[in-house]
Amino acid sequence: MCIIRNESDIQVGLAALASLDPRLVPVIEAAGPVPLRLVEAGFAGLAFIIVSQVVSKASAAAIWNRIRAAGPTTAETYLGHQPATIASFGLSRAKAATLAHVARAVANGEVDLEEVARMEPAAAMAKLTALYGVGPWTAEVYLMFCGGHPDIFPSGDVALQAAAAHAFGLPGRPSARSLAGMAEVWQPWRSVAARLLWAYYSASIRKDVAPVAG
Repeated sequence: MCIIRNESDIQVGLAALASLDPRLVPVIEAAGPVPLRLVEAGFAGLAFIIVSQVVSKASAAAIWNRIRAAGPTTAETYLGHQPATIASFGLSRAKAATLAHVARAVANGEVDLEEVARMEPAAAMAKLTALYGVGPWTAEVYLMFCGGHPDIFPSGDVALQAAAAHAFGLPGRPSARSLAGMAEVWQPWRSVAARLLWAYYSASIRKDVAPVAG
């Protein structure tokens, strides 16, 4: 598996995508710079993705800054927070429960998130989605941004669906299943295709977008 590690890998992927699907050429031109968005694998990386689900980028940043201000972003530190401290972060009840369960799994040695990031996609997805509150979108985004996996495509992402509809002149947002089928031609660079469509979404539809789950 060829891991995405730097901006050069993104450029290689974009060139391959332009060859695989010429419809992406104007999308690449319109999108502008395609961010790498790599973060370190581990509890902090997965926790940030969980925090970022279904909220604005500004809200996610505010919540994450409060978590970071409370101490090191480790599983053990999170488990040591008092309920009042966790309440002050601004997490929804569901996200607070997910983070607590993930933190316990990491601290108890039930899951090694660094090791998971290096696994083959199918095994990694199974391991991640076995964690309480971690669904396919969260697992896919973790593998993309914390593991550098090159061929992951979170087709349930609302922004990706909207970007595809806008870019390809579709009558409406495609379903997750339909978008996944559309993305098959972009193998083995679907993670770069997802980054491209997010960048296109930011440039052509609205600014400052972060990945969002459907």
